[in-house]
Amino acid sequence: MKIKKVNLGFDVEPFSTPLGFKGGYLTGAWQTIVYAETENNFGIGLGTQSVLWSDADVFSSHSEAGGNALMFSVTEYAAGRLKDREIEDPITFLESSVEDIHSYAKKITGKENLRKTFTLNALVALDNALWVLYAKDTGRQDFLEMIPPAYRGPLKYKHSLVACIPLMSYAVPLEDIGKAIDEGFFTLKIKIGSDPDKDGDREKMLRWDTERIKSIHERFGDIPTPYTENGKLPYYFDANGRYDSKERLWKLIDFIDGLGALDRVIIMEEPFPEELEVDVGEFPVRIVADESAHTDEDVIKRSQMGYKGVALKPIAKTLSMTLKIVKEAERLGMDYFCADLTVIPPLVEWNKNLACRLKPLPGLKIPVVESNGHQSYRDWGKLIQRHPFPEAEWVVPVDGIFHLTPDFYAKSGGIFDVSEYYKSKV
Repeated sequence: MKIKKVNLGFDVEPFSTPLGFKGGYLTGAWQTIVYAETENNFGIGLGTQSVLWSDADVFSSHSEAGGNALMFSVTEYAAGRLKDREIEDPITFLESSVEDIHSYAKKITGKENLRKTFTLNALVALDNALWVLYAKDTGRQDFLEMIPPAYRGPLKYKHSLVACIPLMSYAVPLEDIGKAIDEGFFTLKIKIGSDPDKDGDREKMLRWDTERIKSIHERFGDIPTPYTENGKLPYYFDANGRYDSKERLWKLIDFIDGLGALDRVIIMEEPFPEELEVDVGEFPVRIVADESAHTDEDVIKRSQMGYKGVALKPIAKTLSMTLKIVKEAERLGMDYFCADLTVIPPLVEWNKNLACRLKPLPGLKIPVVESNGHQSYRDWGKLIQRHPFPEAEWVVPVDGIFHLTPDFYAKSGGIFDVSEYYKSKV
């Protein structure tokens, strides 16, 4: 497959209110659009950038626009490497190119210890464009059929229901959490690790977290759900690496246990910063890796450190790397699920295509996929209309659940199609 032409562009989509996590706040997200062409076909891929998620140091060292511009420059550099190149498939292109692209990213950010997730986030739109092009060139315009056989092992299911996980960030009031539960959303992803006074005080962080969890549990803890084995609402806590010691995390877990809510915690995501390499096997909750699992090699390392699962993010780390990650996670007996990056509707479909083919998390009766864009983007209704099939019944969750009909599987969620709006951008 020889790449004849590559072009790219971007949109800036504002959030309705600042989105807070990792002690910082985002006012919006850049949407990257990449066009790739061979002699006979073309593919358009989209990607949502998140500098704060992928490398908080880069985010804090630049203006929000400046950090996004750096990430977009990495995408442009990668696109330049692709032009006039013969590639076998998207995975082999990533394997052969990611180190060079990451070196360039280190250079332009001036950060030798740049997190590889920054580079992978920059490559999502390019990777998606290559998958669309690869599917067309090989005549396999079906999500599962386009995946090389060596990576299909964990993709053995075909679920008709996939639960949608909304995000409860620092600023989301209890009333909005209650509204989401009333609408049928049954898994709560709760951001912890706030810096309430912006002074870096971890004891204040812990107090804020415990009060937040207590207020949520006291208000909603008795609400039942038919989608869990124990009939209770499950809790998913995401710390984004904000805890600095085992002792402080034990204080949080002991507090949750004291509330009688420990059996609700299905996920404790990324409690420690990546550089704090501690064994987490002693904790009585499922601790999973997210940002720290940049690659399949990192998954092996995290498994050896006691991590019981990994968050899958084809929309943040590329589908190519995610397939390598889930293959390794399955071999190691780890759990996994699809998490979001506050992406736009067409990108949610890439996550859903993977989520619907994976085993559910232990304790859940159906698989889950995080999707919180409807909570964050100011113009979500307009963004839905830029989906190639905006009226399809599988695009928007009903009662907190994505209902994946045969039409969803026939169209692969529309990932091989693109609206005229995004075509006009490249």
